[in-house]
Amino acid sequence: MPFSSSNAPYPAAEPLPSGNAFSVLVVEDQGSVRAALVAELRRAGVSKIFEAPEGQAALHLFKTHRPDLVLLDIKLPGQDGYWVAQQMRESEAGDWTPIIFLSGLDNELDVWRGIEVGGDDYLVKPVKPIVLMAKLRAMRRLLDMRRRLVLMSAELHAANQRLNEMVEIDALTGLVNRRGFDRILHNEILAARRDGTPLTLMLCDLDHFKLFNDTSGHVQGDACLKEVGRLLREVCVRPRDVASRYGGEEFALILPNTPRSGAMTFARALGQLLKVRAIAHANSPLGDILTLSGGITTCVPDDSTNAESMIMRADQALYAAKAQGRNRFFSFEMQMDTVEQLRN
Repeated sequence: MPFSSSNAPYPAAEPLPSGNAFSVLVVEDQGSVRAALVAELRRAGVSKIFEAPEGQAALHLFKTHRPDLVLLDIKLPGQDGYWVAQQMRESEAGDWTPIIFLSGLDNELDVWRGIEVGGDDYLVKPVKPIVLMAKLRAMRRLLDMRRRLVLMSAELHAANQRLNEMVEIDALTGLVNRRGFDRILHNEILAARRDGTPLTLMLCDLDHFKLFNDTSGHVQGDACLKEVGRLLREVCVRPRDVASRYGGEEFALILPNTPRSGAMTFARALGQLLKVRAIAHANSPLGDILTLSGGITTCVPDDSTNAESMIMRADQALYAAKAQGRNRFFSFEMQMDTVEQLRN
């Protein structure tokens, strides 16, 4: 008999609590025992029950349906239950399904072997209905707890991603802030070094912006910075192009896979777009609209290239652009600024 016929009184086994569907795979070669187990599981309220008389069929059902619990007989035709359990564990790839071994032998060695190959518990046949129910309820609680933990982990991961995005975004302009810029530039240097591709960095400074604030006030100054932020987002059309607020009225552009000539063409287009946008700057010594100056550095990174060296090189080029009259971009690598390029 598959279940104990002892006359000892046992409390009535209550069905499993309602909630998520609960499925069980029963692996038992004796048809009468398997049928009795299935009947008891149905009385317990198990929603889906899969049956297998031997190991290969059990593995197929396990991989196809991924049950919530496996009741696995140790003695099976062909490969035994220990082998089946081991194959199930190897196929899970990070998941976990409770496995309860069934055996007619109450042997400590069987228990040890079962745990070693990935089992979680052990039932001695004939199985008492109340004991089976207790095991089912315990495994159901563990499964529900695991589902909650997985859900909480996914929610925590999503929240961390949102938090990282928030702490790397400049609140005023909506561009990447200095923290995000540092991280992205470091990663792009590594990627360009690995792929052997050119990487361009531009540092930009709004010309005579202190005069803008002194004349128009900081509220208008903030509105101006927001408008420049929108403009920079518009010109960064490729997925990996990044516009960032470097600090104050300074901005930085990271342009992966952009050679020197392409960088200068990009800078010229940016200057023209700002001219067309025609943001009023009444007290600018350069005219009545806002202009910017920029320094460009382009390289195929090698082992000596790092974020600090690229920033220093771009900053030196920015200083040269200012020294030559502002309202231009300058590149040491090309020994040319955007004004010269327009003349040529």
